[in-house]
Amino acid sequence: MVSKKQIDEIERKAKEYFDGASVCHDWSHIERVRSLALSIGEKEKANLQVIEIASLLHDIGRKAEFACKGKKEDGVKFCHSIEGAKEAKKILCDFDIDEKSVNNILHCISSHRFRNEEIPETLEAKVLFDADKLDSIGAVGIARDFVFVGHFETAMYTGNEKAQIESGKNYDFTQEDTAVLEYEKKLKHVKDRMQTKTGKKYAQGRHEFMVKFFERFWDEVIGVK
Repeated sequence: MVSKKQIDEIERKAKEYFDGASVCHDWSHIERVRSLALSIGEKEKANLQVIEIASLLHDIGRKAEFACKGKKEDGVKFCHSIEGAKEAKKILCDFDIDEKSVNNILHCISSHRFRNEEIPETLEAKVLFDADKLDSIGAVGIARDFVFVGHFETAMYTGNEKAQIESGKNYDFTQEDTAVLEYEKKLKHVKDRMQTKTGKKYAQGRHEFMVKFFERFWDEVIGVK
């Protein structure tokens, strides 16, 4: 068992990675993901301590990824989930947590990303994946989407988003990476990637709200409403 004191100390260490972080991936995101993950985890009968620790640490590589715009100095892709798991391993070495739980926590972190080759395999990893993705859709998800493009000073839309997707080109961290492009390439597909029964249930309402928002968005863009 991990004590509350230990979890509080892990939380304190995790917060250090979010000083000056982008609003779309700041500490409030961690708090929402933790709440969602614990809610889902309780219903799915998962290990709540593993879930809470993984939630606190899952995005500690995010600020570094933003700083280098997804590329290391040698041009190799910087993946916040992989790099974050490496940092988390260093943090967890200071705590008396059994090896099985540590490995599960690290797997939760390294497999939580939507655009990633590593698939969540444990129940706890699936719960964290769902919680993190749920925070990217619905009302909060829409807000975060537009905050993201504001942070990188890109456009809300161009009208070319569907053609961009068909091209197969990666527009991440470029001036062509718009809020609408993020919706078209990722957000509207999130509900289909949910890993747990509870996650799927939560995702449906958020998805429906988001679809209606973007339908209204385009109506206002072309001036019919």
